[in-house]
Amino acid sequence: MRKKVAIIGAGVSGLASIRCCLEEGLEPTCFERSNDVGGLWKFSTLVSSIKKCPSFRVTGQWEVVSEKNGKQESATFDAVMICSGHHVYPNLPSDSFPGLDKFQGHYLHSRDYKGPEAFKGKRVLVIGLGNSACDIAVELSHLATQVIISTRSGSWVMSRLWDDGCPWDMVCVTRFASLLWNVLPSFVSDWLYVKKMNTWFKHENYGLMPLNGTLRNEPVFNDELPSRILCGTVSIKPGVKEFTETSAVFEDGTVFEAIDFVVFATGYNYAYPYLDDSIIQNRNKELYLFKGIFPPLMEKPTLAVIGLVQSLGAAIPTADQQARWAVKVFTNSCTLPTPKEMMDDIDKKMDKKLKWFGQSQTLQTDYVTYMDELGSFIGAKPNIPWLLLTDPQLALEVYFGPCSPYQFRLMGPGKWDGARKAIMTQWDRTVKPMRTRAVSEAHRPQPFYDLLKMLLFPLLLLSVLLMFY
Repeated sequence: MRKKVAIIGAGVSGLASIRCCLEEGLEPTCFERSNDVGGLWKFSTLVSSIKKCPSFRVTGQWEVVSEKNGKQESATFDAVMICSGHHVYPNLPSDSFPGLDKFQGHYLHSRDYKGPEAFKGKRVLVIGLGNSACDIAVELSHLATQVIISTRSGSWVMSRLWDDGCPWDMVCVTRFASLLWNVLPSFVSDWLYVKKMNTWFKHENYGLMPLNGTLRNEPVFNDELPSRILCGTVSIKPGVKEFTETSAVFEDGTVFEAIDFVVFATGYNYAYPYLDDSIIQNRNKELYLFKGIFPPLMEKPTLAVIGLVQSLGAAIPTADQQARWAVKVFTNSCTLPTPKEMMDDIDKKMDKKLKWFGQSQTLQTDYVTYMDELGSFIGAKPNIPWLLLTDPQLALEVYFGPCSPYQFRLMGPGKWDGARKAIMTQWDRTVKPMRTRAVSEAHRPQPFYDLLKMLLFPLLLLSVLLMFY
């Protein structure tokens, strides 16, 4: 009999998990509490409880209790994939803002923001400096009387266009770039990172400079924000000290008067109310998952969390790679390390995250490194030395070019015969929609030239040091 898998959530991670289950001959059932997306789902169905069956130590099975139209239903599954993501429960930290309870204007979380029309001619304060905050502030700046962004820590702001007008991720998210950040001395990589982030504009001149600019926290991607600040339609202020009935007092003592709306773009909390916290958390109530997917102390590895990571790479290929590995563990095609080995790996990763991102519990991770780790478990990680011997042109494109998901379909399970062609022609497809007036050959990045530019400063520094010894 085919193993039955419960998939919680029909978003990006859920869709990837369904496909991977079908590819491995599993029988997925997807539970989605909203009424969107079609297929093998039970729409408008809320999962209220997921518990281990009494025979879990032997069977690894789970009892899933769902609720629809006021009626509860229980079913037994051989495995569970949690795909509800981390943008479910809005974080509105009202306790962190004294006086908010006395504020007479309107306030809302960014999740409830639907459009700028209601804010026309209003004075708006946006709390936060993430992607949502900046998108909302920029959009409101075209209709609102005044828009102020309040940020405690600042952030790097990047354009979606990078060198020579190329998409930033196709230039920056490469194996070569990942190698540089991991092997260069920290003082060199930090200098290069800050210099690159400040190439577009000087963040200190715009009030956006992060408190610790060397941390690899997720930057904001917004092509309009600097120009809106330059035009005066958006202003940047420090954190809010307190609210009064009609105004906000900032940490620098300045005041924003007569506020009509406050938009809290303060992120989300991830929680799994239908699951015992001890399954995915350690004794310190910290999220504790091997590779961000498997709880390390379960008797049977039949529960996987998909999509609970953040990186500068694309979310869909990441979820797909996670699901490909998870279903192979469910079918015993792949085995997990021992609990001790998994816990040691988790602790090691937490220490690295503390160094790179400033906090050990962040969901952030390095895209290329993470995808390669998952790919190695299922035999889908590109073998660069072998490619260099058998197909040098492809090897150079894989190593220096964009780390696109095609790379993980070159070999191993799920191999796709069209992967090589897709990799070799990815730049052609990228520029084709824009070349509606072609007057010359299309330009594409030159990885070796970029290598020389990036290494120029360290080489000069080394030369200077050698002169004094």
